[in-house]
Amino acid sequence: MATVYQVNKGINRSIEFKGIKAQYIIYLACGMVGLLLAFAILYVIGLNTYLCLGIIIPAAAGLYVAVQHFSKKYGEHGLLNHSARKLLPRCIRATSRKCFTQLSEKDYENEKKNVGKRSSRI
Repeated sequence: MATVYQVNKGINRSIEFKGIKAQYIIYLACGMVGLLLAFAILYVIGLNTYLCLGIIIPAAAGLYVAVQHFSKKYGEHGLLNHSARKLLPRCIRATSRKCFTQLSEKDYENEKKNVGKRSSRI
């Protein structure tokens, strides 16, 4: 008798829930927990329940729309790349050539001595 195995074709794919991919699910979950805590704080303060719901429900809808927008715009890893790109400097300015000339002189002299010789350095 032959055993039939089903192939899981979702291996190495990121998780997805209703169009929201990868780390955005965690962002949505953390936002919802924050909104739940905000509702509890507003309720304990003594605000009317309907007023609390009137504040929390639109905030939850806005959170969902924003997370879904980021998920579609940046993709699985795009938001991390976008935030990392912001941390890079636009240009690097060197006011003096001193640091470059010192490096190149030492290397140039060593290379001059070893011309035609086999170097043991790798």
